[in-house]
Amino acid sequence: MNLSCIAVDDEILALNKIKRFISKIDFVDLKYCFDNAKDAINYLKANQINLILLDIEMPEITGFELLQNLKLKPYVILTTAFDHYALKGYDFDVDDYLLKPIQFDRFLKAMEKIYDNVKKDYKLNLMSENKTEEKDHIFVKSSGKIIKIFINEIYFIEGMKDYLSINYKDSRVLTLMSFNEIINKLPQNNFIRIHKSYLVSKSKIQEIATNELLVNDQKLPIGKTYKKNILDLKIRFSNQ
Repeated sequence: MNLSCIAVDDEILALNKIKRFISKIDFVDLKYCFDNAKDAINYLKANQINLILLDIEMPEITGFELLQNLKLKPYVILTTAFDHYALKGYDFDVDDYLLKPIQFDRFLKAMEKIYDNVKKDYKLNLMSENKTEEKDHIFVKSSGKIIKIFINEIYFIEGMKDYLSINYKDSRVLTLMSFNEIINKLPQNNFIRIHKSYLVSKSKIQEIATNELLVNDQKLPIGKTYKKNILDLKIRFSNQ
Protein backbone atom coordinates (compact mmCIF):
# COMPACT_ATOMS: atom_id res chain seq x y z
CA MET A 1 0.00 0.00 0.00
CA ASN A 2 1.04 3.60 -0.66
CA LEU A 3 0.60 6.78 1.33
CA SER A 4 -2.06 8.87 -0.43
CA CYS A 5 -1.88 12.62 0.01
CA ILE A 6 -2.81 16.04 -1.31
CA ALA A 7 -0.86 19.30 -1.12
CA VAL A 8 -2.49 22.67 -0.48
CA ASP A 9 -0.49 25.87 -1.00
CA ASP A 10 -1.20 29.16 -2.79
CA GLU A 11 2.42 29.36 -3.97
CA ILE A 12 2.99 27.45 -7.22
CA LEU A 13 6.73 27.18 -6.56
CA ALA A 14 6.03 25.52 -3.21
CA LEU A 15 3.67 23.02 -4.85
CA ASN A 16 6.22 22.27 -7.54
CA LYS A 17 8.84 21.59 -4.90
CA ILE A 18 6.52 19.18 -3.10
CA LYS A 19 5.81 17.41 -6.40
CA ARG A 20 9.54 17.09 -7.03
CA PHE A 21 10.21 15.71 -3.57
CA ILE A 22 7.36 13.19 -3.78
CA SER A 23 8.56 11.99 -7.19
CA LYS A 24 11.66 10.72 -5.37
CA ILE A 25 9.66 8.71 -2.80
CA ASP A 26 8.21 5.44 -4.08
CA PHE A 27 5.68 4.88 -1.26
CA VAL A 28 3.84 8.21 -1.63
CA ASP A 29 0.94 8.77 -4.05
CA LEU A 30 0.23 12.49 -4.60
CA LYS A 31 -3.43 12.64 -5.68
CA TYR A 32 -3.86 16.37 -6.27
CA CYS A 33 -2.29 19.77 -5.64
CA PHE A 34 -4.55 22.69 -4.76
CA ASP A 35 -3.65 26.39 -4.81
CA ASN A 36 -6.58 27.27 -2.54
CA ALA A 37 -8.25 25.77 0.50
CA LYS A 38 -11.83 25.88 -0.84
CA ASP A 39 -11.16 23.39 -3.64
CA ALA A 40 -9.27 21.16 -1.21
CA ILE A 41 -12.21 21.14 1.20
CA ASN A 42 -14.60 20.11 -1.58
CA TYR A 43 -12.23 17.34 -2.63
CA LEU A 44 -11.92 16.01 0.92
CA LYS A 45 -15.70 15.85 1.31
CA ALA A 46 -15.84 13.27 -1.47
CA ASN A 47 -12.48 11.52 -1.17
CA GLN A 48 -10.46 9.79 1.51
CA ILE A 49 -6.71 10.26 1.77
CA ASN A 50 -4.06 9.52 4.38
CA LEU A 51 -2.32 12.90 4.54
CA ILE A 52 -2.62 16.64 3.84
CA LEU A 53 0.49 18.73 3.21
CA LEU A 54 -0.94 22.08 4.20
CA ASP A 55 0.21 25.69 4.00
CA ILE A 56 -1.23 28.07 6.60
CA GLU A 57 -1.27 31.62 5.22
CA MET A 58 -3.54 31.52 2.17
CA PRO A 59 -6.10 34.04 0.87
CA GLU A 60 -9.81 33.66 1.70
CA ILE A 61 -9.44 30.43 3.72
CA THR A 62 -6.34 29.72 5.80
CA GLY A 63 -4.91 26.29 6.49
CA PHE A 64 -6.24 26.33 10.04
CA GLU A 65 -9.71 27.30 8.79
CA LEU A 66 -9.55 24.37 6.38
CA LEU A 67 -8.89 22.01 9.29
CA GLN A 68 -11.84 23.49 11.17
CA ASN A 69 -14.08 22.60 8.21
CA LEU A 70 -13.16 18.92 8.26
CA LYS A 71 -15.23 16.47 10.28
CA LEU A 72 -12.74 13.65 9.83
CA LYS A 73 -9.13 14.80 9.51
CA PRO A 74 -6.43 12.64 7.94
CA TYR A 75 -2.85 13.04 9.07
CA VAL A 76 -1.65 16.63 8.68
CA ILE A 77 1.81 18.07 7.99
CA LEU A 78 1.96 21.86 8.05
CA THR A 79 4.25 23.50 5.49
CA THR A 80 4.90 27.16 6.26
CA ALA A 81 7.54 29.86 6.24
CA PHE A 82 6.51 31.10 9.68
CA ASP A 83 7.69 29.29 12.80
CA HIS A 84 5.35 31.20 15.13
CA TYR A 85 2.48 28.93 14.02
CA ALA A 86 4.09 25.86 15.57
CA LEU A 87 2.34 26.21 18.93
CA LYS A 88 -1.05 26.79 17.32
CA GLY A 89 -0.49 23.66 15.28
CA TYR A 90 -0.69 21.62 18.48
CA ASP A 91 -4.21 22.96 19.04
CA PHE A 92 -5.21 21.33 15.75
CA ASP A 93 -3.44 18.06 16.60
CA VAL A 94 -1.19 18.24 13.52
CA ASP A 95 1.34 15.48 13.04
CA ASP A 96 4.38 17.38 11.82
CA TYR A 97 5.60 20.87 10.98
CA LEU A 98 7.91 21.62 8.06
CA LEU A 99 9.48 25.06 7.91
CA LYS A 100 10.13 26.58 4.48
CA PRO A 101 12.45 26.39 2.67
CA ILE A 102 11.86 22.67 3.19
CA GLN A 103 14.87 20.37 2.88
CA PHE A 104 14.40 16.97 1.26
CA ASP A 105 15.92 14.94 4.12
CA ARG A 106 13.53 16.54 6.62
CA PHE A 107 10.61 16.06 4.21
CA LEU A 108 11.47 12.38 3.75
CA LYS A 109 11.70 11.82 7.51
CA ALA A 110 8.23 13.32 8.01
CA MET A 111 6.72 11.18 5.25
CA GLU A 112 8.30 8.01 6.61
CA LYS A 113 6.83 8.71 10.05
CA ILE A 114 3.32 9.19 8.65
CA TYR A 115 3.67 6.13 6.41
CA ASP A 116 4.63 3.97 9.41
CA ASN A 117 1.53 5.18 11.27
CA VAL A 118 -0.74 4.50 8.29
CA LYS A 119 0.61 0.94 7.94
CA LYS A 120 -0.03 0.30 11.64
CA ASP A 121 -3.59 1.62 11.29
CA TYR A 122 -4.16 -0.61 8.25
CA LYS A 123 -2.92 -3.74 10.04
CA LEU A 124 -5.12 -3.07 13.06
CA ASN A 125 -8.19 -2.51 10.90
CA LEU A 126 -7.43 -5.65 8.87
CA MET A 127 -7.10 -7.69 12.03
CA SER A 128 -10.40 -6.30 13.25
CA GLU A 129 -12.18 -7.26 10.03
CA ASN A 130 -10.71 -10.77 9.80
CA LYS A 131 -10.99 -11.80 13.43
CA THR A 132 -13.98 -14.14 13.66
CA GLU A 133 -13.11 -16.50 16.48
CA GLU A 134 -15.67 -16.43 19.28
CA LYS A 135 -14.52 -16.73 22.90
CA ASP A 136 -16.16 -16.06 26.23
CA HIS A 137 -13.01 -15.37 28.27
CA ILE A 138 -9.31 -14.57 28.16
CA PHE A 139 -6.41 -15.20 30.54
CA VAL A 140 -3.91 -12.47 31.42
CA LYS A 141 -0.86 -12.34 33.67
CA SER A 142 -0.79 -9.79 36.46
CA SER A 143 1.44 -9.55 39.54
CA GLY A 144 2.60 -13.15 39.15
CA LYS A 145 -0.96 -14.49 38.79
CA ILE A 146 -3.02 -15.80 35.89
CA ILE A 147 -6.39 -14.05 35.87
CA LYS A 148 -9.48 -15.20 33.98
CA ILE A 149 -11.57 -12.34 32.57
CA PHE A 150 -14.93 -12.85 30.88
CA ILE A 151 -15.05 -10.89 27.64
CA ASN A 152 -18.63 -9.73 28.08
CA GLU A 153 -17.60 -8.06 31.36
CA ILE A 154 -14.88 -5.89 29.79
CA TYR A 155 -15.72 -2.18 29.51
CA PHE A 156 -12.55 -0.85 27.93
CA ILE A 157 -8.79 -1.38 27.78
CA GLU A 158 -6.38 1.51 28.28
CA GLY A 159 -2.76 1.62 27.16
CA MET A 160 -0.33 2.81 29.86
CA LYS A 161 3.21 2.80 28.41
CA ASP A 162 4.31 -0.86 28.55
CA TYR A 163 1.17 -1.96 30.40
CA LEU A 164 -2.51 -2.36 29.63
CA SER A 165 -5.24 -1.55 32.12
CA ILE A 166 -8.21 -3.87 31.57
CA ASN A 167 -11.34 -2.31 33.09
CA TYR A 168 -14.06 -4.90 33.63
CA LYS A 169 -17.03 -5.54 35.87
CA ASP A 170 -16.08 -3.83 39.16
CA SER A 171 -12.37 -4.49 38.73
CA ARG A 172 -9.26 -3.23 36.99
CA VAL A 173 -6.15 -5.27 36.26
CA LEU A 174 -2.74 -4.22 34.94
CA THR A 175 -0.92 -6.57 32.61
CA LEU A 176 2.40 -6.34 30.77
CA MET A 177 1.04 -6.65 27.25
CA SER A 178 0.83 -4.67 24.00
CA PHE A 179 -2.36 -3.69 22.17
CA ASN A 180 -1.50 -6.07 19.35
CA GLU A 181 -1.31 -8.95 21.83
CA ILE A 182 -4.67 -8.17 23.46
CA ILE A 183 -6.31 -7.66 20.06
CA ASN A 184 -5.22 -11.17 19.09
CA LYS A 185 -6.94 -12.53 22.19
CA LEU A 186 -10.28 -10.75 21.68
CA PRO A 187 -13.15 -11.31 19.20
CA GLN A 188 -12.81 -8.05 17.30
CA ASN A 189 -16.43 -7.88 16.17
CA ASN A 190 -17.19 -7.00 19.81
CA PHE A 191 -14.54 -4.28 20.25
CA ILE A 192 -13.54 -1.05 18.55
CA ARG A 193 -10.33 0.99 18.67
CA ILE A 194 -11.25 4.61 19.42
CA HIS A 195 -7.82 6.02 20.23
CA LYS A 196 -4.21 4.90 20.19
CA SER A 197 -4.63 4.33 23.95
CA TYR A 198 -8.16 2.91 24.12
CA LEU A 199 -9.99 -0.23 22.97
CA VAL A 200 -13.69 -0.29 23.86
CA SER A 201 -16.41 -2.93 24.05
CA LYS A 202 -19.14 -1.87 21.59
CA SER A 203 -21.90 -3.20 23.82
CA LYS A 204 -20.72 -1.08 26.76
CA ILE A 205 -20.88 2.27 24.93
CA GLN A 206 -23.45 4.52 26.59
CA GLU A 207 -23.09 7.70 24.52
CA ILE A 208 -21.20 8.83 21.42
CA ALA A 209 -20.21 12.49 21.13
CA THR A 210 -18.03 14.31 18.61
CA ASN A 211 -14.71 13.78 20.39
CA GLU A 212 -15.47 11.31 23.18
CA LEU A 213 -17.43 8.24 24.24
CA LEU A 214 -19.14 7.48 27.51
CA VAL A 215 -18.34 3.97 28.79
CA ASN A 216 -19.17 2.82 32.32
CA ASP A 217 -19.88 6.49 33.14
CA GLN A 218 -16.33 7.43 32.09
CA LYS A 219 -15.53 9.81 29.24
CA LEU A 220 -12.94 8.40 26.83
CA PRO A 221 -11.33 10.45 24.02
CA ILE A 222 -11.76 9.63 20.34
CA GLY A 223 -8.49 9.88 18.40
CA LYS A 224 -8.60 11.53 14.98
CA THR A 225 -7.28 8.42 13.25
CA TYR A 226 -10.26 6.42 14.50
CA LYS A 227 -13.10 8.91 13.93
CA LYS A 228 -14.24 7.18 10.74
CA ASN A 229 -14.69 3.95 12.73
CA ILE A 230 -16.82 5.85 15.23
CA LEU A 231 -18.86 7.51 12.47
CA ASP A 232 -19.60 4.09 10.94
CA LEU A 233 -20.56 2.82 14.39
CA LYS A 234 -22.95 5.77 14.93
CA ILE A 235 -24.63 5.04 11.61
CA ARG A 236 -25.12 1.38 12.57
CA PHE A 237 -26.47 2.35 15.99
CA SER A 238 -28.93 4.82 14.49
CA ASN A 239 -30.26 2.15 12.10
CA GLN A 240 -30.96 -0.36 14.83
